[in-house]
Amino acid sequence: MRGFVVLPKRWIVERLFAHLMRTRRLARDYERRTTSAEAMVYWSVILLMTRRLARPHSSQA
Repeated sequence: MRGFVVLPKRWIVERLFAHLMRTRRLARDYERRTTSAEAMVYWSVILLMTRRLARPHSSQA
């Protein structure tokens, strides 16, 4: 293959990285241990999921 080729599910990964970078702490390597960096990832995903769950759903009749 030559040139630009769209990968099937790359947008899902890119969207996840965008959500993780929104917390801004994950943009730099501040943590000394990988466990604290892992905790920050969990915290960021929990924040994202709670916002999605709290958002009002449109009623489908």
